[in-house]
Amino acid sequence: MRFGIIRERKNPPDRRVVLTPDTCVKILNGFTGAEIIVEPSPIRVFSDEEYRSKGLQVASEMEKCDVLIGVKEVPIDHLIPHKQYFFFSHTIKKQPYNRQLLRAVLEKNIQLYDHEVITNSKGQRLVAFGRYAGIVGAYNGIRAYGLKFDLYRLPKAETLADQQVLINELRKLKLPNIKILLTGRGRVGNGAKEMLDAMNIRKVRVSDYLGKNFGEPVYCQIDASEYNKRKDGVRGNKSDFFANPEEYKSDFFRFAMVTDFYIAGHFYGDGAPYLFTREDARHPDFGIKVVADVSCDINGPVATTIRPSTIADPIYGYDPVTGSEIDFRDPKAIAVMAVDNLPCELPRDASVGFGQAFVKNVIPAFFNGDKDGVLQRARMTKNGKLTKRYAYLQDYIDEKE
Repeated sequence: MRFGIIRERKNPPDRRVVLTPDTCVKILNGFTGAEIIVEPSPIRVFSDEEYRSKGLQVASEMEKCDVLIGVKEVPIDHLIPHKQYFFFSHTIKKQPYNRQLLRAVLEKNIQLYDHEVITNSKGQRLVAFGRYAGIVGAYNGIRAYGLKFDLYRLPKAETLADQQVLINELRKLKLPNIKILLTGRGRVGNGAKEMLDAMNIRKVRVSDYLGKNFGEPVYCQIDASEYNKRKDGVRGNKSDFFANPEEYKSDFFRFAMVTDFYIAGHFYGDGAPYLFTREDARHPDFGIKVVADVSCDINGPVATTIRPSTIADPIYGYDPVTGSEIDFRDPKAIAVMAVDNLPCELPRDASVGFGQAFVKNVIPAFFNGDKDGVLQRARMTKNGKLTKRYAYLQDYIDEKE
């Protein structure tokens, strides 16, 4: 089985890679019959020489490989027919901008495996960049808070080497006695939590966060059962919420009244109530002044996120009165950091973590007959057709432009 590490060609450039030099060596040492070819790249965070120094072949010979592995979407004119591909296709939610890509995958008889749907038998994702989105998102949010109120100036995350350097920068700060709210206890939320804990910001319980004042910065981490409540007044729980989201309404405003800085690290599912609306943000008791929306659902559950921002220009202002964009430094603006590709700012760490999970959870499936069904669940296309699991995308493919 010959694996190819493809060069990332999507713009803006993405420096991440699925398999680092060390994880490649681990594959070659651990699986008899495995071969790897690395396509040369001028932008990859691990240089061609770093791969060569580990004895790996660097060559423009992807057509010789059986399985081609990348991060972002592959441009249609670079897709090689009759191959197996791994990348984030951004098609499983019927994204209109990638309809032509999925059509091309089918026309070229490619077996497509989307990283986003690599799961275990319980449907839990096995490989993801979420932790690194949370790490960078928390850093960027704290940076935005300093710029909004002209308190301090942090360097951009993309200019720093790794998570530890980000932490070192954060530890130089003395934050005012603000209240920080963090939603989500998954990979993203816990990635953000790592950064708050590294700053030695005290974590407090919901009751204390809502009812007490503090002489130091504090944070509270909550999940869906705490920012939603059942419409019928019956006490709900997290599992009931995910099973019956339409039976719930938002209970977020009680947090918004006492929060200065909000980090959105939750997963938002179809049918769930919005956390806060534009009407909520207009309310005189709405206290949030800075939002770091790591989840970045546009015009969705976090009403202040009206567009994604970019690594180059990560912060914009939201005018709660008009619902429009203004300068984030304007006194009436809520500052919004909504970069939608945060792990790209920490490409080395993100690649290492993703690669370790990929080698642990995906590579063995090619050598054990896919005994756990990992490949079967993630395979979107085969023999020029959608697989049964992804047949719901047929109308999306057939839809006229």
